[in-house]
Amino acid sequence: QVQLVESGGGLVQAGDSLRLSCAASRRTFSSYGMGWFRQAPGNEREFVAAISWTGGTTYYADSVKGRFTISRDNAKNSVYLQMNSLKPGDTAVYYCARRRAGDYALISSYDYWGQGTQVSVSS
Repeated sequence: QVQLVESGGGLVQAGDSLRLSCAASRRTFSSYGMGWFRQAPGNEREFVAAISWTGGTTYYADSVKGRFTISRDNAKNSVYLQMNSLKPGDTAVYYCARRRAGDYALISSYDYWGQGTQVSVSS
């Protein structure tokens, strides 16, 4: 069983920054790609960013490209999401997930999920 625990969410103003963290419970973390998704009230869960197991390749949704940066530290079994220039439209619960196989942007490619952390951006 793999446990993923997100942290770092909060209430900020538009233009502010936040850094989300996701800690994994197992040392095999370094063998898997990881992703961040988000879900706003009344909306479907959507892809935000993903990173390969080496950290050498990253993927971003168009809506966050240039503002968000995903990174990982395999020695700490952790993945991060640096979010800059936040907008009210970024308000959502953010989830990290472990990629099993397939397209990095698809929910079905991920097999383990964290419980989520709330990010709220006021205008």
